[in-house]
Amino acid sequence: MSLTILVPTRSRPANLARLWAAFTETCQADTRLLACVDDDDPELPAYEQVHRAAYSDGTASEDDPRFLLRIGPRLRLGPTLNAAACPAAEFADAIGFLGDDHLPRTVGWDARYLIELERLGSGLVYGNDLIQGQALPTQVAMTSDILRATGHMVPPGLVHLWIDNAWLALGQALGAITYLPDVIVEHLHPIAGRAAWDAGYAEANADERSDADRAVFEQWREHDLARWVQQIKEHKR
Repeated sequence: MSLTILVPTRSRPANLARLWAAFTETCQADTRLLACVDDDDPELPAYEQVHRAAYSDGTASEDDPRFLLRIGPRLRLGPTLNAAACPAAEFADAIGFLGDDHLPRTVGWDARYLIELERLGSGLVYGNDLIQGQALPTQVAMTSDILRATGHMVPPGLVHLWIDNAWLALGQALGAITYLPDVIVEHLHPIAGRAAWDAGYAEANADERSDADRAVFEQWREHDLARWVQQIKEHKR
């Protein structure tokens, strides 16, 4: 099985370089990192340099392009995932998400995800981010049939918050979500004192954003979740 990890990122090229270094040290499966960068990001040249460096230092190659860069209009987190996930699902058995502030610590974490997804047949898996743990999949991987069946990775309308709540609700409704407590994918977030607050965190975690995204999540859970589950089950037949 193959896995593509989507990493939407803005104004944090150093985080992307750190994450790629972690991929080279910990990935053991057929795994690709697809970084999604905004075309209006002031740090775009730095992102392009991080990408070029991976090919110049040999950690990625044209024959085996495991580090991909997608440049497009700024859509914010949820819409960016939806825009990138379905096309990526045509070329991978599973699609995952890591923030640019996640960091895989467990060697072979990606292989563990794929083993579990193969066992589930259709479903979701997540590891221990050392903040939320089992409570929320702040990073996740899911089988590509979920994306093909629903046309989305994230409920439409969710901008940044409550996305992990939606993944948890979907996995629970399917009866097909697994938490791997010994697979560490650390979340280096300011709420745990592991990063400094910046403009991106301030924008994403504003009260107004949380309230708006919570309303979208609750509407989706009430009116659309059952339909998503049915679509996924029908797609498997």
